[in-house]
Amino acid sequence: MPAFQDVLVEQKNNIALLTFNRPQALNAISRGLIGGMKEAAEYIDQHPDIRVVVMTGSGEKAFCAGLDLKKVVIPGESILDGWNARTMHDAIEKCRNTFTMYEKLPVPVIAAIHGYCLGGGVEIALCCDIRLAADNAIFAMPEAKLGIVPDMGGSSRLPRIVGPGMAKELIYTGRRIDAKEALRIGLLQHVYPKSDLMAEAWKMAEEIAASNPAVTQGIKSVINFSMSSPLDATLDYETATSLYATQFGELTNPADKK
Repeated sequence: MPAFQDVLVEQKNNIALLTFNRPQALNAISRGLIGGMKEAAEYIDQHPDIRVVVMTGSGEKAFCAGLDLKKVVIPGESILDGWNARTMHDAIEKCRNTFTMYEKLPVPVIAAIHGYCLGGGVEIALCCDIRLAADNAIFAMPEAKLGIVPDMGGSSRLPRIVGPGMAKELIYTGRRIDAKEALRIGLLQHVYPKSDLMAEAWKMAEEIAASNPAVTQGIKSVINFSMSSPLDATLDYETATSLYATQFGELTNPADKK
């Protein structure tokens, strides 16, 4: 099983556990973490026996605390190759595209969030299909307070999930919210006691993995397509995807479950 230093991947049966492995830095985003995320996504994509991914952060304090500002100024360790518009654009694009790889993975990705989930950490979580959190989770998009626009997907994806008004409030103010509030506004699907988070995430992953993977992956494809497409196009794509997906694996007869 591969280990990418800053990102660990462990496969158990049909489920991959992806762990950000920089607990000493609150799993903040660095060049190594971005590289590890890219390699891990490629590994998952190349292993069709993986049906679900659970993503989490190591240590007790954070899922991901955003960009590692200490690393930004260290040559060779920064995500930037220089301080000019071109290199900054390339670095932003590289991070954004790496996060998007998880949105585009054919398999569902479940984020299991505990502790701090800030800035780029939120932007990573937004690329996941389902977001679960421990009751100690803290969320914020503090970029505006630092004089920058959330530029790795946050300004584009957050409004699609919580609505434009709430997204603007969170981004304009940089305000921190707890797990209860994140659940209320629709950023999260469930909140659990911290001690139960990983067990609950794994339970959900096993439930999803038990279904025909062609069907599950088809559903993800249709829903993702629907987010940026007209209804009539989505309906046609839904029908075509259903017919294609049911060619793989046996159909489930509802009568068999009675």
